[in-house]
Amino acid sequence: MEEFVVLVNPKDEVLGLMEKQQAHVNGLLHRAFSVFLFNDQGEMLLQKRAEQKYHSPGQWTNAVCSHPRDGESYYNGAIRRLKEELGIDAKIEEKFNFIYKADVGGGLWEHELDYVFTGVYNEEFQINVEEVESVRYISMQDLDQELADHPERFTQWFKIILEAYKHHF
Repeated sequence: MEEFVVLVNPKDEVLGLMEKQQAHVNGLLHRAFSVFLFNDQGEMLLQKRAEQKYHSPGQWTNAVCSHPRDGESYYNGAIRRLKEELGIDAKIEEKFNFIYKADVGGGLWEHELDYVFTGVYNEEFQINVEEVESVRYISMQDLDQELADHPERFTQWFKIILEAYKHHF
């Protein structure tokens, strides 16, 4: 099934729809959301992207990052993808939004108006193996060290969004 993203201008005004991969080839600004989940110990949940993903396969990233569908709110899209990727229902809240552009390799770009949500989750996961290889929690200190030692293990957008998150908190 072809997936489409919602193209927008920097004011989040809709310009139209485009097939997801084509939007990433063209580097056009589109709507996105990112979810950062933490456990009660303050550790961040990371997911390792499945090897069959068309870009950034096998790399670690935040709990969920995806795109709202046409007519779907950022929040509802984030809730949908938590269920589709991780098999969970988590209480999340919007924290901030920003625009970024990242070269994700293979001639593809993430150019997104990204709404960032956070939440706390301590239950079990039912991961969708077509989307996610594995999940793990990590302390912020250990995450910073791993990012410094092995930045290639993480998605480009995660590094950008994490810095924006730290700037806001």
